[in-house]
Amino acid sequence: MLSRISRPRPFVILAAGLLLSAAILVAMDRPPICTCGIVTLWGRAGPTQSQMLADWYSLSHIVHGFLFFAILRFALPRWPVERRFAAALLIEAAWEIVENTPIIIDRYREATIALGYSGDSILNSVSDIAMMAVGFFAARRLPIWASIALVALLELVPLIVIRDNLTLNVWMLVAPNDVIRDWQAGAGTIH
Repeated sequence: MLSRISRPRPFVILAAGLLLSAAILVAMDRPPICTCGIVTLWGRAGPTQSQMLADWYSLSHIVHGFLFFAILRFALPRWPVERRFAAALLIEAAWEIVENTPIIIDRYREATIALGYSGDSILNSVSDIAMMAVGFFAARRLPIWASIALVALLELVPLIVIRDNLTLNVWMLVAPNDVIRDWQAGAGTIH
């Protein structure tokens, strides 16, 4: 019984992480919901992108969960899964906070096709953190081959539909490429 009390459950860790992240985002004066005043399940490209409960980039946060699970399992195999999850949650929450700072918002506008990006609503940020948790625990339950197949699918579908995914998002933030940006904008094809 004592081990149950001394080791927090993943749901408790997630709830605490979501509440703390939301509090920090409130302190940063991020909008709680879309400034358009509506809340929908799915945000489309344009002004509601990254403002609603989910959008195409939610898939990349699920991929974060798979990647964090794999990296932390390899790097810290003796840590219990709850501790690895807490570490993954901390990384994801930190990214959501950093992603909504003016320097990163401006970087997205300069380096990617997200010209009108104004940051995430708190609703979307909290949802993104929860999406990472979904990926983390899916990776824990699925065989490796299924995890790899699912990550590939989660990268390919948005690549086909919106010409963006986690891989291109990171690439364009770190080393912007005009050919990729033109292709993403629909101005050409990658040769």
